[in-house]
Amino acid sequence: MTDIQDIDVLILGAGINGAGLFRDLCEQGLTCVVADKGDFGGGTSAAPSRLIHGGIKYLETGEFRLVAQSTLERNLLLKNAPHLVRPLPTVIPIFSWLKGVPAALRTLLGSTTAPRSRGAALMKTGLAMYDFYGRRHRVMPRHQLWSKKRALREIPPLTPRVVAAGEYYDAAVTLPERLVWELLAEGMRASPASRAWNYATLQSTDGETVQLETPEGMQHLRPRLVANAAGPWIDRVNKALGAPSRLIGGTKGSHILLDHPELIAALKGRMIYFEADDGRICLVYDYLGRALVGSTDTRDDDPDNVSCDDAEIDYFLGALRGLLPGLSFDRDQIVYAYSGIRPLPASDASNPGLISRDHSAPVAEPDSTRRWPIISLVGGKWTTFRGFAEEVADVVLARLGRARRRDTKLAPIGGGRDYPSDPQAWARQAARDTGAAPERAAALLSRYGTTAAAILAAEGAAPVMLRDADYSLAELDWLTRHEAVRHLTDLIMRRTALAITGHLSRRDLETIASVCAQALDWDEARRAREVQDALAVLVTRHRLRLP
Repeated sequence: MTDIQDIDVLILGAGINGAGLFRDLCEQGLTCVVADKGDFGGGTSAAPSRLIHGGIKYLETGEFRLVAQSTLERNLLLKNAPHLVRPLPTVIPIFSWLKGVPAALRTLLGSTTAPRSRGAALMKTGLAMYDFYGRRHRVMPRHQLWSKKRALREIPPLTPRVVAAGEYYDAAVTLPERLVWELLAEGMRASPASRAWNYATLQSTDGETVQLETPEGMQHLRPRLVANAAGPWIDRVNKALGAPSRLIGGTKGSHILLDHPELIAALKGRMIYFEADDGRICLVYDYLGRALVGSTDTRDDDPDNVSCDDAEIDYFLGALRGLLPGLSFDRDQIVYAYSGIRPLPASDASNPGLISRDHSAPVAEPDSTRRWPIISLVGGKWTTFRGFAEEVADVVLARLGRARRRDTKLAPIGGGRDYPSDPQAWARQAARDTGAAPERAAALLSRYGTTAAAILAAEGAAPVMLRDADYSLAELDWLTRHEAVRHLTDLIMRRTALAITGHLSRRDLETIASVCAQALDWDEARRAREVQDALAVLVTRHRLRLP
């Protein structure tokens, strides 16, 4: 007889939206299952610009509610996940004084053409509005307007075509995939009967039960409600559930990372958020010692095979040369590239950049062939995942006749729990407790938050390190055993920043594979296959060069 599990909610898709909803519902005492066909956070959620931002550009499209929500959520994340989300001073070069005002007014009235140039008057107004919307739970300074002289003094390689520059503060997430995992772990901590499965495939449904093939075997689930958080795969999942839809109209966003010490030095920890010569918005900032450059915004609907192409790379390098003529840029500086499909709502807009980044949650009601409703999580942006999850969770709770028992606004995430007000004092105490060097304790606190305590205890006083990267074998073993690692790529691409920063060497890859093999009981054939699979993904799709 088939063992059927009765659960409250089945969430399909464990990217940032699915993970956020899972955490929120588990905190309310519901029994939930979240499942993803790949690794947690391994799809679109692994391919953002790695910004936690209020969306200053949404001011000119009149999406003031989205800016207000985004700036609030940014401020909350800086408090709730300080180990992963950090302030990012941002500079906007300005190339005229008055341009862009008429075009901005037309956009506010519904035009589908964004302002080609945004002058100082428009930027000053926009930055003041941005400060106003970001006032709730404010944790960062207000904006400044720089003169041309100061802009060139602060960033010497900047083009002398600037007439001024604006500086304001947003934030960046150091490893978005870890934040996804930590949300899932928070959910399972709050609701021990709930489960999170990666590498789980939707096999079939009879309208009452859903069959999932998971690494732990076939699961037969009887949910009261299904949440479709599959991002760009939403329409495909709805079709498989017997509720065909046309909700998603995705666009492709690509990024590259450069090994460019001169550029990193010139940035001084800031992001430059700038208009390329064709009017599109680009950005460049110091991401873990590499220069992250992005992003494109073109129509695409193939999330399984998306990658950064040569034309996009030429575009990025050309934009950087125009912005920073005092520096040189070429393809040999690229250490990593990535791309993803934004799960934006279906739209006929001629300019992909003007498709709304707001979110919605349409419901497919039960019918004669299906006993449970399907709520699809459409659109949204990384920054607003908690607010989106809260909105959807309230709908779910109302439908299930349950009351909200916990607000997540100030709920710490993962290693943000009990995060010290004095990190150096924490590191000194951790060093005394474990025998580790204070510098190592501080480094792991910065990387994992207070989860570092368990990793330091596993490492001991004399950790064995990789040959070419600042990770220990004990650290990697702990992550593999405690964070649902199933493949080598999970560890090097999502639980750590080894791949994206380009610090991964072939000999370290072999060593890491051996760590995984011991922890997960792989035989030699499986270990070798995992190495080859990782190389195929890293070299062909991500342009990584492994020394």
